[in-house]
Amino acid sequence: MRLEGLVFHSDRGSQYAADDYREALRQAGMTSSMSRKGNCWDNAVAESFNSTLKTELVHRTIFLTRESARTVISEWIEVFYSRQRRHSSIGYSTPIAYEESFYAEQAQTQAA
Repeated sequence: MRLEGLVFHSDRGSQYAADDYREALRQAGMTSSMSRKGNCWDNAVAESFNSTLKTELVHRTIFLTRESARTVISEWIEVFYSRQRRHSSIGYSTPIAYEESFYAEQAQTQAA
């Protein structure tokens, strides 16, 4: 599966810097992005998301199979987190509404 345009952001862990791993990302059409050396703030958004996912869903749910976990987590992200849950970091909007607003503004700017 090719995931053109997708950016995979990580810390500078050795597993993410490994040649084999970076090649796998490249073959999938993904761009690798790493936080700056010694800067914990670069990963703040990803760490916040992971914390929210664990607190609001994972630690409250018993998954009987990996497939069940994949399905439930995917639905939580796509249906709840992205479309219903408001985020203070983007003006208490949902990520989908924020993205739609962003692209609408871009289209208006390009049309002008």
